[in-house]
Amino acid sequence: MSFDRKIKIAPSILSADFANFGQEIRAIEDQGCDWVHVDVMDGHFVPNLTFGPATCKAIRPHIRTVMDVHLMIAPVDPYIEAFAEAGADIITAHAEAGPHIHRTLQAIRATGKKAGLAINPGTPAEVLAPVLDLVDLVCVMTVNPGFGGQKFIHSQIDKVRSLRAMIGDRPVHIEIDGGITPETAPLVAAAGADVLVAGSGVFSGGSVSNPDIYGKNIAAIRAAAEAAQ
Repeated sequence: MSFDRKIKIAPSILSADFANFGQEIRAIEDQGCDWVHVDVMDGHFVPNLTFGPATCKAIRPHIRTVMDVHLMIAPVDPYIEAFAEAGADIITAHAEAGPHIHRTLQAIRATGKKAGLAINPGTPAEVLAPVLDLVDLVCVMTVNPGFGGQKFIHSQIDKVRSLRAMIGDRPVHIEIDGGITPETAPLVAAAGADVLVAGSGVFSGGSVSNPDIYGKNIAAIRAAAEAAQ
């Protein structure tokens, strides 16, 4: 994975047809997405239960782009190796998931994978400062994690600006997860984000038998974000 700050669209398969993951992934990639975002939830750290390493391993052969695995689980450290072995390219853990985020990021990097740090809406940007040189990506939650389809929390835009200033010239992506639409994408892109996770924003209205809708949704989000960069 080479680094650049071009806008990347990462559809969340949480909004895909669970019975058709392989076809859904091929459809969104054929329609122009850049990454595939996998939301892993444990029913404990967040109030929802989704996928484990076995699902990630099963869908990995269908992903030609980047497998972006977002671990909304606690504890997280015991599962890092399993998700690495399942084929994740990026493994993102939450700053709030345990007392030793530095150790967690070290563990991710030790697997040879890219390391991400996710922060919830109630967590300040400053938590990044002590671990900035261990991260390849910062994921700013613009909804409270756990469910798709929530409304964008506008107060997080200032956090994105703060993170952008902290990161400076370092090769660290700023990813936004939650409520991304053609209306909200330019707000976060202007603030410094370059990876946009969209679930219902991409999948709404389309299907594997009507994938052109996915392409239109991806193109609309990308165009809105690029115009604001």
